[in-house]
Amino acid sequence: MGGGTFVLDGAPGRGLRFEAHLPANRGFMAKSNENEVSVLLVDDHAVVREGYRRLLERHGGITVIGEAADAATAHSLFCHLDPQIVVMDITLPGTSGIEVMRRMLIYKHEARVLIFSMHEDTIFATRALQAGAFGYVTKASAPHVLVEAVYAVAAGTKYLSAEIAQKMALRQYAGDQADGLSGREIEVLQLLAQGQSISEIAQAMGLSPKTVANHQSAIKQKLEADTAIQLLRKANELGLES
Repeated sequence: MGGGTFVLDGAPGRGLRFEAHLPANRGFMAKSNENEVSVLLVDDHAVVREGYRRLLERHGGITVIGEAADAATAHSLFCHLDPQIVVMDITLPGTSGIEVMRRMLIYKHEARVLIFSMHEDTIFATRALQAGAFGYVTKASAPHVLVEAVYAVAAGTKYLSAEIAQKMALRQYAGDQADGLSGREIEVLQLLAQGQSISEIAQAMGLSPKTVANHQSAIKQKLEADTAIQLLRKANELGLES
């Protein structure tokens, strides 16, 4: 896919308009003569953060000034270090990346958060953009895409990785049946759709089984799904891959 601009217009009354840079299908050229871009990395896996840090700092002009494994630490470091860019996963222990991003935006409304997530479903990207993310890149993207996204966001350009932009373009006029679900409930619903048990979801998300069960009950009520089969059908309708 070539470079260009992707414009996402939400359905009437939903108020979402997102214009983003799309990466050209070519290698990334480092911008060594630009000012350093300070980055806060947020991911709950230390090995993953180390890989991201090495990737970003290998290119001139980017310095990782802090790392966090959970939402509370991320918000604290954000307030104390004042990074130009926050590169953050959605799935974090306790509180989702989308929720902590909202807190960052309350503290500093011009905060620039780039979501870097394993979730390739458009519903996660849409939720992140609606909450104020400056961009969304999937972990399935080529390494140079993350670097390019950081530079783009630092320059004030919103950014979507190509595969997410294509999926969102196909679904931008579809109705969003998940308007009433929180970001955390969407994560739980996706894991349920993948066949994971309450205990498995609790362990993966750093929550108690009781909390996950409460989320499941709320999801069923909001989606009007009385059975597991109905819930799976709703998840598929929302584009959450099983």
